[in-house]
Amino acid sequence: MVNSTAAGGGVAEMLPTMVTLLRDLGIATKWAVIESADEAFFRLTKRIHNLIHGSGQAGLGADDMALFERVNAENAQALLPLVADDDFLAVHDPQPMPLAGMLRRERRVKTVWRCHIGLDQDTAETRDAWRFLEPYGAAYDYGVFSAPEYIAPFLAGRSTIIYPAIDPLTHKNRHLHIHAVVGILSNAGLVGRIGPVVRPPFEDQAQRLNGNGRFASAGAPEDIGLLHRPIITQISRWDRLKGFLPLLKGFAEFKRRCHAGELPPMGELHDRRRALVRLVLAGPDPDSVADDPEGQGVIEELAAAYRALPAEIQADIAVVALPMRVPAENALMVNALQRAATIVVQNSLREGFGLTITEAMWKRVPVLTNSMAVGPRQQIRDNLDGRLLRDPTDRTALADTLDAMLADSAGRSAWGRNAQRRAHDHFLVYAQLRGWLRLLNDLA
Repeated sequence: MVNSTAAGGGVAEMLPTMVTLLRDLGIATKWAVIESADEAFFRLTKRIHNLIHGSGQAGLGADDMALFERVNAENAQALLPLVADDDFLAVHDPQPMPLAGMLRRERRVKTVWRCHIGLDQDTAETRDAWRFLEPYGAAYDYGVFSAPEYIAPFLAGRSTIIYPAIDPLTHKNRHLHIHAVVGILSNAGLVGRIGPVVRPPFEDQAQRLNGNGRFASAGAPEDIGLLHRPIITQISRWDRLKGFLPLLKGFAEFKRRCHAGELPPMGELHDRRRALVRLVLAGPDPDSVADDPEGQGVIEELAAAYRALPAEIQADIAVVALPMRVPAENALMVNALQRAATIVVQNSLREGFGLTITEAMWKRVPVLTNSMAVGPRQQIRDNLDGRLLRDPTDRTALADTLDAMLADSAGRSAWGRNAQRRAHDHFLVYAQLRGWLRLLNDLA
């Protein structure tokens, strides 16, 4: 198994469990991560990633291909001692895609390209990305995609579908008792110190964007209210395609209408919910994700939009950076934040699959996501497992749907129950493992 980063994003989270389970079943399995000190390489691969999602500037050329192949050739030499004849080589996503052809010059191997991203539209951007990657596709025996709509044209007829999946026993997804949720949020600095807890505070604390545009303690200027307020939460990588900015604007519109008295009356209890609800936008410390150079820019855009809001609306929005140095602590923070949420949103403009949706489903938290993105609509069925929004940039529709979900307590309970059952049946790691075993058997 080869990918581009050991931390940050769904691929890096899925591979440790998959590698462990394959080893447990007697299949000798290794996991390698490509490396490069050349920041231009990861800027290029981020551009390719965006183009596959139908976003960004088309026009990949010869200089891009030279950089792409140079970095992969360096990594191929480093990987060569790990690869033997008759091995299976599974390469994940575009960043290391040239490796298969390079290693096949020296080794007799079966090869799989596992692409976790895609778009269900044929655009100038997607055509540019597939044209650029097509020369490397010939070296692969088989492709694996997350949806039929994502299959690359040059791998049509020799590809299969395997859903991404979560491990229910990891720090991020395991069951947490109420004391554990409170203790983790306290130790991460996400709630005020409310009394003695069993474990000491985490060395690395969560940080929160302040009105001056700088990050400081997540408890400043006041407690977010995770333990006692209705909370709407999105947790993702800092990526423009994740829809953070439209969600912030949609929630701000909802709060503006609350303050202006423009929302229809729905009873004293719901008026209280409207007044108390807060939005939490959380993601990793952007410096900790090596293959995503856009993270800091996304945070700067959010900071500018946040600073432009009236003070009373700023008070109800928390933009939070979660430390990544200790992966287990980061995973526990995400787990506790999701369990403390009233609604989890994944407002992605484009989404390959969206394991943050799966994580919330498994925790029985109702989800609001985008029906126009293929990955989310494979998981959430509207009004059955959660709610689907057609346009994630429509701030009025976002405000209306969030208000309706907050008002419907019985609906939220039903969506959460149905979502957990659906995640159990289709999106846990055991279903993913069966897919890989079938594929390896066919290739053998």
